Amino acid sequence: MQFKRAAGVILHISSLPGNNGIGDLGEPAHRFVDYLVSAGQAYWQILPVGPNDQGNPYCAQSSWAGSPFLISLDELARLGDLTAAEVEAARAPHRNGVDYGFVLRTRRELLAAAAKRFFESGRERDGFEKFCSAEAAWLEDWALFAAAKVCFGGEPWWKWPKPLALRSDKGLAEYREKLSQESLGQKYIQYRFFQQWDGLRRKAAGAGVKLIGDVPIYTARDSADVWASRELFLLKPDGTPKVVSGVPPDYFAADGQLWGTPIYDWKKHAAGGFAWWLGRLRGVLRLCDVVRIDHFRAFESYWEVPAGATTAREGRWVQGPGDDFFAAVRKSFGEAPFIAEDLGIITKAVRELRDRWELPGMRVLQFAFGEGAASPHLPIRYPRNCVVYSGTHDNDTTVGWYEKASAKEKDLFRRYTATDGNYCHYHMIRMAYSSIADLAIVPMQDVLGLGSWARTNTPGLVEGNWGWKLLPEQLQDQSAQMLRELGELFGRLPWQTEAIEMEGEAEAA
Repeated sequence: MQFKRAAGVILHISSLPGNNGIGDLGEPAHRFVDYLVSAGQAYWQILPVGPNDQGNPYCAQSSWAGSPFLISLDELARLGDLTAAEVEAARAPHRNGVDYGFVLRTRRELLAAAAKRFFESGRERDGFEKFCSAEAAWLEDWALFAAAKVCFGGEPWWKWPKPLALRSDKGLAEYREKLSQESLGQKYIQYRFFQQWDGLRRKAAGAGVKLIGDVPIYTARDSADVWASRELFLLKPDGTPKVVSGVPPDYFAADGQLWGTPIYDWKKHAAGGFAWWLGRLRGVLRLCDVVRIDHFRAFESYWEVPAGATTAREGRWVQGPGDDFFAAVRKSFGEAPFIAEDLGIITKAVRELRDRWELPGMRVLQFAFGEGAASPHLPIRYPRNCVVYSGTHDNDTTVGWYEKASAKEKDLFRRYTATDGNYCHYHMIRMAYSSIADLAIVPMQDVLGLGSWARTNTPGLVEGNWGWKLLPEQLQDQSAQMLRELGELFGRLPWQTEAIEMEGEAEAA
């Protein structure tokens, strides 16, 4: 796929303003769409939105389900599922940052009360049953998995009673009956999540803003995905991984990153026509207009680490599914809107795989100033069919990056931008917008010029991530005007793209 020339912003839903300890799908999300429109943005990159008690959306417990944390409690009160007093009691004690402990403590009880009130009222039964039928392929397993997590105090599935953990017919039948009410409540949560999501997507579509989602390359071991489809992962009969995922030493981590998630049995996926993966991609496209494929290089070859290893250094490269996988994707989706996250150790074979299937790759300006003029991340090296970022959710903010950059990097940045280094975030955005790359995307923290304290995620760091949250007063006209002016200057506003297309059509006629 090739994008039209445009611009966008990265902001996870959890980082939106909100009074209940975390950003959600309610009014602040709709207001952010309005902000994007005023800023001349055509894309909102949202990142994954699956359920995870620890906050890391790249380690979700389902590839299909939505996070209960992101459901707007105010919207539930508007519908009558909660009372205003219940929502008020769940207000977080402070506005600054995401408080996962508070959210975890308050959401479970509130959503259970909302589900009870919903079913007692008899409202929307047809809509609820229609949703459950349409999403049954993943919803049945997810509802039982999530109900069992509650029943067994959050224990991972391999510590559940063996008949349920290993999914014997008798065990599944027994626990479906035992946990029927809790499972029904979990279905209600997903019903409301997707209702609210669909409302946000309609708002965005009506405003001309497309949503960019994300499909993590791997799934958490303690997930409904692995529990329900153990045969598609390299696991022992008892569910213990034979090998686990990671990446070798790189820019982010001297010992590599030991992700620890199970690795796919690609031979079995191929034998089944990659049906599980196609369903996974279809699930993300149910939510978004465009999908960023995380860790794209693993489809060519991936880093496999022995189970029990203490660092990722002990791993090895193993051949991935390659062209066979993307042939199945092309057959199923046609020219689907995918972005290849092709960062890290990228070989000629990875680049050729990406280019054969005409997938736009990524360029990150923070990586551009360590290698001199040869860096593929410098704008002079870009192809048109790529997406340029000032930084991603895994990078420091641009202000934080510049503060920590080496003297050599700072010198090259200053000479390349013809500046003294002040307002580095503005000049980084300007560089992205002025490049030939079809799509330019910047994190909201860079739009606001925030320091390292506002960083979203530090790869390899277990705690302290995904905690930054916008304050309502930070969404000001000044920053929107800055983006809009840069967009107009470098031809990235939606009306400019439309004018160019009309001109081309007129010439062709």
